[in-house]
Amino acid sequence: MRLTALPAFQDNYIWALQAPDGRTLFVDPGQAQPVLDAAAQGMQPAAVLLTHHHDDHIGGVAALRERWPDLPVFAPRDERIQLQCERVGEGDRVQSAGFDFTVLAVPGHTRSHIAFHGHGHLFCGDTLFSLGCGRMFEGTPAQMLASLKRLAALPGQTRICCGHEYTLGNAVFARHVDPTNAALHRRQQEAMDMRSRSRPTVPSLLASELECNPFLRTHAEPVRQAIAARLGRPVAEEAEVFAELRRWKDGFRA
Repeated sequence: MRLTALPAFQDNYIWALQAPDGRTLFVDPGQAQPVLDAAAQGMQPAAVLLTHHHDDHIGGVAALRERWPDLPVFAPRDERIQLQCERVGEGDRVQSAGFDFTVLAVPGHTRSHIAFHGHGHLFCGDTLFSLGCGRMFEGTPAQMLASLKRLAALPGQTRICCGHEYTLGNAVFARHVDPTNAALHRRQQEAMDMRSRSRPTVPSLLASELECNPFLRTHAEPVRQAIAARLGRPVAEEAEVFAELRRWKDGFRA
């Protein structure tokens, strides 16, 4: 299958996963036009997956439904998504047009956020980013940490397909937290090279994120030491490490 990141807005990605016969799964189409343009180039819309209710992830669906009235749409159980769609949640399977995904509940960014795992890909919306994670608009640190741990347990070769191009900014923060991490330094250089050539820095491999992403390394001694130094005292609980790390990132200015 062929994966394409379709740019939208300032830094969003709409993901397009295309089967050999041209049928294409679109993920989080906040705008319709990138999907319409892709369809004109041969990507035949077969289904839409939605990870959460924010408009920059769902705003294009109504226009797509005007063009393709029978287009299947799969979305979390959330009354704020006021679209005709099939509601899915933890443990459900999405099987449509030859695609097969398992649904994972990953609350934290929003209370009803879900991710879709299948065909070696993870469509994780705004839960996990390359070298970062989403802000907690509705969830608690414990919920977000648990969600990230679920994703971290997937196979290392899983391709992480997140909703935004945030890697360079995340890398600067991550280097502040974990400055001696050689894998992180290499990933930052790789991402800088990609962006210099106007290429997306994602998808990334989960194995790389486990080496580099401080939000997946809250158990690691360098990250724990950084948080202890920031707080001026030892930290015992991993949830506290995560909570302070996220708080630090929220207010971080390079």
